[in-house]
Amino acid sequence: MSSMSWIRGFNATVGRLAPDLVASKMHRAFLTPRDLPPRDWELPLLADAERITLRFGLSALRWGRGPAVLLLHGWEGRPTQFAELIRALVRAGYGVVALDGPAHGHSPGHEANVVLFARALLEASSELPPLKAVIGHSLGGAGALLATQLGLRTEALVTIAAPARILGALRRFAHFVGLPKQARARFVRMVEESAGMPAAQLDVARYRLDFPGLVVHAKDDPMVPFAEAENIHAAWAESRLLALETGGHSRSLADPRLIEAVLELLGNAGLNAAAERRVFSATALAS
Repeated sequence: MSSMSWIRGFNATVGRLAPDLVASKMHRAFLTPRDLPPRDWELPLLADAERITLRFGLSALRWGRGPAVLLLHGWEGRPTQFAELIRALVRAGYGVVALDGPAHGHSPGHEANVVLFARALLEASSELPPLKAVIGHSLGGAGALLATQLGLRTEALVTIAAPARILGALRRFAHFVGLPKQARARFVRMVEESAGMPAAQLDVARYRLDFPGLVVHAKDDPMVPFAEAENIHAAWAESRLLALETGGHSRSLADPRLIEAVLELLGNAGLNAAAERRVFSATALAS
């Protein structure tokens, strides 16, 4: 019997008798990331990076100089997973800062959740020049969307393999680990208490997204269903949906079509910002 089968069997049986016990165990597992080392193909980019520590202790890697692009990886992810995209951004003249999310890499903390990821982006943005773009993968994408509702300002935003509804992600995890109904409800409540926000509020359908964006998702993603990208796109009038036939949950980060679409978005965001400045200047002169 595999370890996952054993966990599901234990949760299904004990969860009916002691729902608080198994909910607590899965709550800790859900919020505590493993420290996974970089792959060999990430090491050259890591060697070229400048390690920086932000005011509140967050760690980040920096490459290049130019308009600021802020990146955030997903659950148990790493900045260097964006390797091909980072190289393309630097070649195009951007300055890239990629965070170690809370409780990941060199950043402090023992637990992580979407609210902590959002706050990390807010903290980082307060120490950087005005952001050209924010790019987030998976939980990093969900955190970036939430951060814009908490005050993050950026010319454009890109989500890659991100969930639209955190409650849906919680329910998928609870189903995956075999939690019965009572334990599942208590697990969701525990995560909400840790995050300090009801899961139902963490839904792009409730967000105001009034800036250009790109939503990227592979149709064969085994972790976050492609329908999540469709939901994000439907709630975000100024977004473009880039649907990839293959790419799984993480391989799409190196897809040339993603890189091309990101660079196109950043170029268009620059044109839009310049047009807004011209309109503002003309209005000021006329007043």
